[in-house]
Amino acid sequence: MVIQIPKETCPRPFLKWAGGKGRLIQQYENYFPEGYKTYYEPFLGGGAVFFHLQPSAAVLTDINAELITTYRCVRDSVDDLIALLQEHKKQHNKNYYYDVRSYPEGSDLEKAARFIYLNKTCFNGLYRVNSQGKFNVPLGRYKNPGICNEELLRAASIALSRVEIQQADFTQVLNRATSSDDFVFFDPPYHPISSTSYFTAYSRNSFHEKDQERLRDICIELASRGVKVMVCNSDSELIRKIYTDINFKLYKIKAARTINSNVKNRGMIYELLITSD
Repeated sequence: MVIQIPKETCPRPFLKWAGGKGRLIQQYENYFPEGYKTYYEPFLGGGAVFFHLQPSAAVLTDINAELITTYRCVRDSVDDLIALLQEHKKQHNKNYYYDVRSYPEGSDLEKAARFIYLNKTCFNGLYRVNSQGKFNVPLGRYKNPGICNEELLRAASIALSRVEIQQADFTQVLNRATSSDDFVFFDPPYHPISSTSYFTAYSRNSFHEKDQERLRDICIELASRGVKVMVCNSDSELIRKIYTDINFKLYKIKAARTINSNVKNRGMIYELLITSD
């Protein structure tokens, strides 16, 4: 079931996110299943698919604790969060950015405001951490960064009001999704197609080939229960190999590649959209 919301109040992602699906939604439209009751998204990120579908019941999870804290604060305390972001907006400059980046402590609300502030002002809106789990993206070059979009945050808060939000590894979806009433959308860190493309440091632990295979195994198990499954990933040899001959369908989707250490390698590229039926 999908709830229809007036366009002027339609929620959208309030975070920039590498690999976000906002620009691909229209291409995905024909592949979204019908007839489900609960939507699951184990790699939440920017949440573009959730905000687009607006399911009547949803379980949103991610391994990134700061991200989950931020979503919960948007859902539960949006007015207080906006007040903190307005303060960040007033004080924003280069030195302030690095001061905020170096201080990860504080209440959940303060952490959420910090997360959004850094997301809106850092280079390319990247989320990257070092081996100690510390955010290490430099300041971006923006004349007027959108640090506090009140309308966007309030619309997101309403959309999230009926949603369960948890920090969890993607494997935990096996404990929840059990039947054809469930739809699981997986948007994992993409398998790299070259030495300069993509990155997987969304959390302290990177996402490797064995993790891609674990994800594939989970998709097989979910599909065996009748769960509707959709996965997006790079159009790479590994991903094609592990999803071939398991009764899943593979579709090529054209996408813009903007996150690449080599500017010459940015541009259009094909990705895979994989479905269980």
